[in-house]
Amino acid sequence: MDTQLVQLIVNGIAVGSIIALAAVGLTLTYGILRLSNFAHGDFLTLGAYLTLLANSVGLNIWLSMVLAAIGTVVMMLLSEKLLWSRMRDLRANSTTLIIISIGLALFLRNGIIFLWGGKNQNYNVPVTSALDLWGVKVPQNQLLVLGLAVLAILALHYLLQNTKIGKAMRAVADDLDLARVSGINVDQVIFWTWLIAGTFTSLGGSMYGLITAVRPNMGWFLILPLFASVILGGIGNPYGAIIAAFIIGIVQEVSTLWLGSQYKQGVALLIMILVLLIRPKGLFKGTI
Repeated sequence: MDTQLVQLIVNGIAVGSIIALAAVGLTLTYGILRLSNFAHGDFLTLGAYLTLLANSVGLNIWLSMVLAAIGTVVMMLLSEKLLWSRMRDLRANSTTLIIISIGLALFLRNGIIFLWGGKNQNYNVPVTSALDLWGVKVPQNQLLVLGLAVLAILALHYLLQNTKIGKAMRAVADDLDLARVSGINVDQVIFWTWLIAGTFTSLGGSMYGLITAVRPNMGWFLILPLFASVILGGIGNPYGAIIAAFIIGIVQEVSTLWLGSQYKQGVALLIMILVLLIRPKGLFKGTI
């Protein structure tokens, strides 16, 4: 197999692991709260910048990531308290929710630019040489990103399959009203949904900053691949979103062989359109 193609597949796996983490949060909020959150990408950016903030005052990158995840979760819970819970009480329609989420995205992005400026920034981490595996250059940061993503996904699997809150989340995703009358604490499920979404999305942003650079529009450029992963994987299905994210990450990177890097977004959009035309429910069973 051509070395350049293998190199692009390796890069695609690294990008796919980041998309997978953020797509899990997006598909959970979509499946459980029925919310198409276009601000999700900007929460990913916020996670990267909070990591940068903690790292810039001398904390190591791993502790910075943990603190950034806590900060992102707090901001997501704040948006739930101020916006989304009120919109659910008012029974706002999906169009209203989408417009509000776009407004929230713009608010977050401009707030980040106001606080940190618009230029690219990097974490203060040691420079490591790339590993040479059979002629393929694999940056050590990419291996770390993949390893962390796998650990986070395994933790999510355990939580969803073996804990009481995980079973409650699956019940709410299947039928919210039935779950409520069955005695499930829906408010607790909503809290855990934002907790998981915030943690995974922030980790995705921190890792993206680790393999590229931290910039204000990084999350906005990932929003199309994120929604494409959610739709391709079956809306509300976190496992489907993870598999779809790796497919999209690899296809996007490999497509640069023929199309150039400026068309990556177009490739994600094309995949999303084709899935909607051929198999609207996605490759796997979703909750909606």
